[in-house]
Amino acid sequence: MQSTDLEFFMAVSREASIGGAALKLNTAQSNVTNRIKKLEADLGVVLFERHSRGVKPTAAAERLLPFAAEVSRLLREARFSVTAGDAPRGPLLIGAMETTMALRLSGRLVHFSRLYPEVDLSLRTGTTAELVEQVLHQELEGAYVCGPIAHPRLMARRAFMEDLAIVAGPDVASLDTIVERGHANIYVFRRGCSYRQRLEQILARRGIAVARTLEYGSLDAILACVSAGMGVTLLPLDLLKARRPAHDLSVLRLPEAEAQVETLFIRRAQAYVSPALTAFLGSVDTGATPPAAPVPSEEPPNGTAPAPSQV
Repeated sequence: MQSTDLEFFMAVSREASIGGAALKLNTAQSNVTNRIKKLEADLGVVLFERHSRGVKPTAAAERLLPFAAEVSRLLREARFSVTAGDAPRGPLLIGAMETTMALRLSGRLVHFSRLYPEVDLSLRTGTTAELVEQVLHQELEGAYVCGPIAHPRLMARRAFMEDLAIVAGPDVASLDTIVERGHANIYVFRRGCSYRQRLEQILARRGIAVARTLEYGSLDAILACVSAGMGVTLLPLDLLKARRPAHDLSVLRLPEAEAQVETLFIRRAQAYVSPALTAFLGSVDTGATPPAAPVPSEEPPNGTAPAPSQV
């Protein structure tokens, strides 16, 4: 069993197709087929069940996959640690929630890029659940997610503290108004968004039933629906303060125990920490540079808060 065989195996597992794996690996289908047959012969097991639409991993393949990924990771990190030297350089892929990117990171990323021009920094946004999975599957070196996070294969450190607030239409004077109605539509990002789960819990504690859950991919779309009185959402308070008004909204403050939430930076516990990641964590720290946008010290008048135009 060779490491190259495992790379072919992982490609077929990801693509669920010999042909798809061949395209990804830029090789002939016959080469992929031969590699898989060789690996199956070496292990004495069948790894894929063939069918008309491609292939399906067997139970043996499912057991092999995490070991193959770990071997691939170790070889990649060994190669990089030998060739990279001590200077921060090369690719660095980091993930972040969309709200964190908009509110906390944009200015800091510019600062980092100026300090370390040889680092090819890329940032991918997603929900907390998506980002955790991508870190675990070695697709990201680290990510900013909503805490708490407890996983034996992850290390986490606090990056920021956020105060959350419920955002409602202009006719909602307080949470009591929603309690009296007894139900509310919630406007949220796709499943896996941590703020979505928190909003559901906050409403449930007050006996407010979720009438409908509506998923949108754009913050502007969510705020437009909320502004029209169609439901509520949950967002960081500073994100609302830091942008000019674009919607007529009511911002409903929450008790501290419900409002405060940690944003954590997570990475794999046993992974090699590259000089680029070390430099990133040292530079993009809460005290390293000012926030991306100034935050007013006073509440907006009439109980409304400015809404960001993009997250």
